[in-house]
Amino acid sequence: MSLVFYWHPMSSATPIACALAELGVAHDRVRIDIRNGEQRTPEYLAINPNGKVPCLVVDGTPIFEGLAIHLWLGDRFGVARGLWPAADTPERLQALSWCAWAYVTYMAVIGRLRAASMEGPQQDAGHAAIAADDARQLLDVLEARLSAQAWMVGESYSLVDLVVAQVVGYGTYVGAVVDGHPAVSAWLAKVVARPAMQGEV
Repeated sequence: MSLVFYWHPMSSATPIACALAELGVAHDRVRIDIRNGEQRTPEYLAINPNGKVPCLVVDGTPIFEGLAIHLWLGDRFGVARGLWPAADTPERLQALSWCAWAYVTYMAVIGRLRAASMEGPQQDAGHAAIAADDARQLLDVLEARLSAQAWMVGESYSLVDLVVAQVVGYGTYVGAVVDGHPAVSAWLAKVVARPAMQGEV
């Protein structure tokens, strides 16, 4: 199987780079310089019409959108490596739910918080406060989950932890602090400390 990963360091492609490292999957890597607009060239748009990273090309067919790539990697490689729940199990249903929660529900709130907090025409302290409170309520949900069990879908680490932690970690940079959520804070530190999360990814 041929895998070509299009990425840029310290970007939304980073979680996929970490997942590939966790899985130990052989792949070729192509750096797309998003600072110079390389993601908008006709050559790259022919691969990923969304014009962003990450993108993973599997035997000539591209998959774009980080969540889609995570789910495919988990299903294709993660089950055999004990890093993704098997199909037709309760844990698989939970994995799908929490990954979507992170990328869709929580990321939407983080996006609102970022927009309202940054200098510019959308900056609005009131909107930022509302978004920060919404993030806190969602972190309460995650806190309850991680107070009841060590990891997102059971007693061992999985790619679900990587997916959720990357989004929660990004949220801390835009003001969604986790200090008031001790189980989340401890879990996030464990995920970040994993070897696959280190280095230039």
